[in-house]
Amino acid sequence: MRSKAVVLLSGGLDSAVTLYMARAGGYECYGITFDYGQRHKIEIGSARKIAAAAGIKLSVVRLEMPWKGSTLFSGSGKVPVKRSMRRISNGIPSTYVPARNTVFLSIAVSYAEAISADAVFIGAHSEDSSGYPDCRVEYLRAFDYTVGLGTERGIKGKLRIISPIISMKKKEIVKIGVSLGVPFDRTWSCYNGLKAPCRVCDSCILRAKGFKEAGVKDPLLERYG
Repeated sequence: MRSKAVVLLSGGLDSAVTLYMARAGGYECYGITFDYGQRHKIEIGSARKIAAAAGIKLSVVRLEMPWKGSTLFSGSGKVPVKRSMRRISNGIPSTYVPARNTVFLSIAVSYAEAISADAVFIGAHSEDSSGYPDCRVEYLRAFDYTVGLGTERGIKGKLRIISPIISMKKKEIVKIGVSLGVPFDRTWSCYNGLKAPCRVCDSCILRAKGFKEAGVKDPLLERYG
């Protein structure tokens, strides 16, 4: 029997590549995504499309975060746009959702224990994380340590957190995705809840940079012209 893995699948580029890497590594994958009141709910539809393309089950978990605390929530101010790479890489932006990865990983770990999975995959990416504190190597290492102390499978050494792209450059992630056949046209990275990518939010800028440096055309942008 193949080892099982729960994969956090947001619908974005990084999580899609992470899913395909886990699948290529021989894992039987189970996707999980979250509807937490984000303005860009279109990413949930993208997660469904990616899961369908990969032939895996996807669980959609609905959460209430009434305190909000981020411009990623609907009606919570404007998402930063047209920022330079220097500004993107310095400080924590208003799009940071307080402790989001801690919440998501905790639920994913619960799911993993329930189905006797051996790993939880997360597509966190430190280089282009816009300064998010929960996208750092140190944080994920600490969370993995916590899993080893506070879960039944963890204390038996049977469950771990895996973040395969954490230290990669965005262009490397794109290239790996191309080699694995990731359906980039089904992914969604834009923070704004529009019908087409805005091309000016931090996430759109970082995505464009990755494709350009990889020498690959972004099929999602080609669709919208």
